[in-house]
Formats: sequence, structure tokens, C-alpha cells
Amino acid sequence: MSKKLVVANWKMHGNLVVNQQLITSYVQKLLPFKNIQVVVCVPYPYLAQAQLLLGQTDIAWGAQNLSKDIEGAYTGEVSVRMLKDFGATYVIIGHSERATAYCESDENIATKFMQAITHGLTPILCVGETLIEREAGVMERVVAKQIDTIIQMYGAGIFADTVISYEPIWAIGTGLAATPDQAQSMHEFIRNRISIHDKSAAQRLKILYGGSVNPQNAVQLFVMQDIDGGLVGRCSLNTDEFEGICRAASEISPS
Repeated sequence: MSKKLVVANWKMHGNLVVNQQLITSYVQKLLPFKNIQVVVCVPYPYLAQAQLLLGQTDIAWGAQNLSKDIEGAYTGEVSVRMLKDFGATYVIIGHSERATAYCESDENIATKFMQAITHGLTPILCVGETLIEREAGVMERVVAKQIDTIIQMYGAGIFADTVISYEPIWAIGTGLAATPDQAQSMHEFIRNRISIHDKSAAQRLKILYGGSVNPQNAVQLFVMQDIDGGLVGRCSLNTDEFEGICRAASEISPS
């Protein structure tokens, strides 16, 4: 068993004062949890602050998106090179809140995934289904399409040492969460889907659960065989709740 990975996704929250209080509290409260990896994904304007406050700690930081292009006349976009200027080592790719609002295609997300890897960032690829798709029983087909697009474009080996976050769209920000069995079933499906093409890459891949992770359900989720940690939204803005999630991960991770 490898270290559990817990990623805080602040989404579009924060300001300089609140961020400093939150990160300072993270550093103090999470210090005992040496056997897990913690990452904080902040809005673009606060990458410099994250670098300043986290640079001498074990907590890594990253961004919530990146451009599929390296540079050029793309007003408002942020490139992977810009993220690296601020010490980012992780980047969230294809979060449903972005994919839905900005109509990102699977091909566009796949290009971003490759862009991150090519330039030394660890991508956190978000996949998941809507409530209608789950009720129709096509959730595996939906998730498979998102993964297969990357495999078709770049090969399955690209998933080695990367991260996928399974986020049932119906659970994000709702307070609802997939049951541990539902989550494990999808995580196992994802790993097997990649293993068909590249067994080594599937074994080296971390698969997180996202979608209303909290201190109460974290324990039940993280004990599942194919759940390697969590991508945490709302609860990452409360240090007590985030500490509880990290504690659950630490109790399960190898010492």
C-alpha cells in the first residue's frame, strides 16, 4: 500500500488574509501526518502566496486548471510554464465544474493532461457521471469514454504516476456522497480499464475519491482497496474538517 494522497481544492474561494490563516493552520495541524501526501490547489492569483507559505513544508501546492497551449495570443489563459514559475507540482484537469461551464471536450482535457506530464506536473484528472447517467446505469460507459480518449491519443502508459479523481457529479458540493461500495466499484473499474492496456501504469496510478468527502465518511472510503485518497472541496476550507480527513488517511496509510 502506498501513501494516501489528500488534495484540497479551494475552488474560487479565498483572499490574502484568509489564505494566510488557512495555510498557517494547515501547517500546524497536519504536521503529525508524515505518512500521507497533502496538496493544496489554489486559485491562480494565490500561487505565489502558496509558494511563500508552503515552500519549506511537506505540503505541495498546485493549480485548478491550465491551458492546452504553451504560449500565444490566448487572453486570460495560464500556461504550464507559468504554473511552474510558482513551484506548482500538481494541477487539476477537467473538473466537472469547468467542463460543464466552459464546454471542455474530452480531447481538450486529454491535451491538457499531456501538457502537464510533458512539463513535469502531476495531473489530477477528474472523471465522473451525472445523476441521470447513474440512474440509467451508464456510469461506467461515461467514465470509460473520458479515460479511453486519453489512451487513444497518447497510450495507457501515460497514466503511470499520475492521479485520477472519481467525482460523481451528483455528489459534488451537495453533501451527498457515493457509498464506499459504489466508489470502490468505480475505482476498480477505472484501474482495470487502464490495466487492460498497461498493467504497470494502472498499479502506479493513484485514484482519489471526490464528491462531498468529509471527516465522517473519509474513514469508510479510504479503507477501500482502490481508493488512494481524496480530492476535497468544501471541507478543505475548514481546517478542523480537513484535519479530520487527513487523520483518517494517516490512520490507514503505511507508517
